[in-house]
Amino acid sequence: MQPVKQYYQHDRAEMLAFIPPSVTCTLEVGCGTGGFSLLIKDKLGAETWGVEYQPEAASLATQKLHRVLTGSVESALPDLPLHYFDCIIFNDVLEHLVDPYSILVKMQDLLSKTGVIVASIPNIRHWPEFVDYTLRGNWNYVNVGVLDRTHLRFFTKKSIISTIAQCGYALVNLQGINPHYSRAQKIASLLSMGALADTLYQQYAIVARPTSDVAASTSHRPA
Repeated sequence: MQPVKQYYQHDRAEMLAFIPPSVTCTLEVGCGTGGFSLLIKDKLGAETWGVEYQPEAASLATQKLHRVLTGSVESALPDLPLHYFDCIIFNDVLEHLVDPYSILVKMQDLLSKTGVIVASIPNIRHWPEFVDYTLRGNWNYVNVGVLDRTHLRFFTKKSIISTIAQCGYALVNLQGINPHYSRAQKIASLLSMGALADTLYQQYAIVARPTSDVAASTSHRPA
């Protein structure tokens, strides 16, 4: 087995506060080695499922979670139970998908009647990147971070809000996380009368629930 990059091993403990405490079954898309879902399993006692594209990471996740499907989320969809999950999680995953919009729509069929999606989404207006491409004219991809070279989509706070609405969800919570404090960012935010306040955060965390009645009252586990 190939060594698993640290990229797949972050437990993202800061996202635990956004998981509803009453969850009984969760699905984490892009679960890596399972660290975050293990926190949910241990602290909230939930049944935890995962989908992971990277085989070595998925293999490690199977040792921690109740069930892990190896492959893309698109390929895993037929094997996931309808109306079963109280919470579906995308921790820095949507930006890696070719079509995150259709995936968000399809996730509604997997949610229970009171189910929500929880996601952290990188903010392309994060201050260090914002300064680099706005003032210096750079757009440099890196191995990790907002300009991760594997990112296919880019989001701002404003586009996150519109995307969630267009995909049939209502925001329950939207909160900036992992702030970058600097004197320059604070001054810029003040001088812009708050227009640059969103540049403080590396990611935005969201909780959203479907606006349409797509969740059934019963669960359907695959054979």
